[in-house]
Amino acid sequence: MIYLPHRAILSLTGPDTLVLLERLVTNATDDWDEGTTRYGALLTPQGKVLSDYLALRIADGVLLDVSAEHVDDLAKRLKMFRLRSKVEITRLGNLAIIASIEDAPNPMPKLSDASHIYLDPRYLGGRIRGIIAIEDVDQNHSIDAYHVDRVANGIPEQGFDYGAVEVFPADINMDVLGGVALKKGCFVGQEVVSRMHRRGQIRKRTLLFSTGADTAIETGAELLAPAPVGSVSSHAGGHGLARVRVDRLMKAETAGATVTLNETPVTITKPDWLVREQDAMKQT
Repeated sequence: MIYLPHRAILSLTGPDTLVLLERLVTNATDDWDEGTTRYGALLTPQGKVLSDYLALRIADGVLLDVSAEHVDDLAKRLKMFRLRSKVEITRLGNLAIIASIEDAPNPMPKLSDASHIYLDPRYLGGRIRGIIAIEDVDQNHSIDAYHVDRVANGIPEQGFDYGAVEVFPADINMDVLGGVALKKGCFVGQEVVSRMHRRGQIRKRTLLFSTGADTAIETGAELLAPAPVGSVSSHAGGHGLARVRVDRLMKAETAGATVTLNETPVTITKPDWLVREQDAMKQT
């Protein structure tokens, strides 16, 4: 289990916790069993991601696993929306997050030092996370291994692949990773998000790529075919994630153009959901 110093815990407790979240955030809050995790975000009214998180349902509320860089702003905004709701919102600075880099076993194991164990549902095989006291943190494991696993599985993360108010949920694949409940009631930014999906106007996606060679990958570098089709958002272990204009990628593929990075050909992994989206775009 690897200590994640770039993550923090925000606690929301009280009888109105789920009611407050239901009208604000992208994930559904109904039929939510204690001990289960949901991926979601708070958006701007214009539909941009302010902060995303993993939300763990606990007996008296929810614990949010959030980017440490953005947790205080998220707390501030949730408190602004709270009004008279009976919800206590507190950053738990005495706790730390640890994570596995292997597929989660079934049943979930027990961690003696962890107050909570939960599943990161963004990964196909799941990844176990735990919450422990900061003084119990084992810092012997390199954080690099976490990012190698994250990038190889195509999981973008706030603070590395994007900041606040930089991307729409679809740009970072939140909809296909289960982070957006399009059929729930209103949430902040829902109109924009729903319209993009309804009209098929998803122009950007975050995609995994590899060079197949010992090529230096730099964040911000452009993928060319020969015109720009996207830019690198993060990289680790010889793989990278790039925010790609899918319409430009389709044109390049139709023209038989090779996508390159620093004049080196790259291979872009196209998940089944992207293939279906592209087929639908061809028919419109």
